[in-house]
Amino acid sequence: MIRVAVANQKGGVGKTTTAINLATALAAIGWKVVLIDLDPQGNASTGLGVGQAAREHSSYDVLLGETSIVEAAVATKVPRLDLVPATVDLSGAEVELVGMDDRTHRLAQAFDEVPEGRWDICLLDCPPSLGLLTVNALVASRQLLVPLQCEFFALEGLSQLLQTVERIRLAFNPELSILGVALTMFDRRNNLSQQVSEDVRSCLGSAVFDTVVPRNVRLSEAPSHGLPALIYDLKCPGSEAYIKLAREIITRLPRFALEAA
Repeated sequence: MIRVAVANQKGGVGKTTTAINLATALAAIGWKVVLIDLDPQGNASTGLGVGQAAREHSSYDVLLGETSIVEAAVATKVPRLDLVPATVDLSGAEVELVGMDDRTHRLAQAFDEVPEGRWDICLLDCPPSLGLLTVNALVASRQLLVPLQCEFFALEGLSQLLQTVERIRLAFNPELSILGVALTMFDRRNNLSQQVSEDVRSCLGSAVFDTVVPRNVRLSEAPSHGLPALIYDLKCPGSEAYIKLAREIITRLPRFALEAA
């Protein structure tokens, strides 16, 4: 099972929207997908229609070793897409993890217990910070997907995230690599969006996906209905962009794509 952390320490960049819709797109082509919600706000859980009553076990319980990933996973409305939901308990997890010797490897250890073949791919939706929750996700993952909003302030902190990735690679997880940077919330009417896109591509080159996700009201509406945008409105520009992005991601995972086909 390949593991991809979806992370950016800046909030409001489309991170959860990206995680939900990519997971849906991959499930739609037949992959067995699990999405782990590591954000205390639980937006990925809400956006997939998993209410509080259905969150008997959560990613908090997994991190503390009180339940397994398989036991915590619940089915969603999307066939072949499971979710390990988040609860508000996660907001205190950082404090509880500090005193543990293996605090950076709790999630990685939990993955060791997942039976081979249970899922093809796991996406980890990280909180908007570089705390222990995100560190656990990066230590447990093999690749990192960075959603980046096409606005000036979104560029700030990108270097900090990349430095954090390098430190984790050197200290804990040498297999961690950058899957790519996905440009989100692109507004064609705004010259700044184009400028940010050009600046990011000039700095990171081929690490930036060709597909750009536009600003789209349907993407914003979908979570309130507990549905991924790909189900809420398949034909909207945002959904079409995420389908294209999913195709790009698959081409960057050729070996695994063949195994999962």
